Amino acid sequence: MFTGIVEVLGKIVDLTHEDGNLHLKLESSFTEELKIDQSVSHNGVCLTVTSINTPCYTVTAIKETLDKTNLSRLKIGDVVNLERGMQMNARLDGHIVQGHVDQTATCSQIKEENGSHVFTFTYDSSLSNVTIEKGSITVNGVSLTVVNSKKDRFSVAIIPYTYAHTSFNSFEIGTLVNLEFDVIGKYVQRLLELRS
Repeated sequence: MFTGIVEVLGKIVDLTHEDGNLHLKLESSFTEELKIDQSVSHNGVCLTVTSINTPCYTVTAIKETLDKTNLSRLKIGDVVNLERGMQMNARLDGHIVQGHVDQTATCSQIKEENGSHVFTFTYDSSLSNVTIEKGSITVNGVSLTVVNSKKDRFSVAIIPYTYAHTSFNSFEIGTLVNLEFDVIGKYVQRLLELRS
């Protein structure tokens, strides 16, 4: 379980394909603190550490993960948002994030407003995922508050600190991102579907 508060950026240093899986080798500032079998969120995707060779570590994404997320589009040199699992005695500064990506979305608009940035993302609404005004959403592993919620799109406002310390500063129109919708909202949506 995660909070959506990005700790550091990791850099992709190697990508190896094997039997439909993808081994990702990353360099990060917290590699020395990692352990084998530890869960780490990579752009919002929970992956298990399989090997450590400081300053790098390796995780593996299976085919289903590659099909449902933006990890298959990563290239050597790209940066990803990283967060280690939440500690139960720590403050929950973001919101409850499982590291299970629901679907991807495309960045469709970027506007600068008084030093902050407003990003709009468009997604396939046929998958029954929903956002609400002032509700929580995770974009590439970053816990954010929804603004301008529509049936197939929403916006988020990014403060300068978040812009500088996450991969948001590399986004362009057309950038594919991972979305994890609020877990409570998903249960409510499913209950409503079952009732009708």
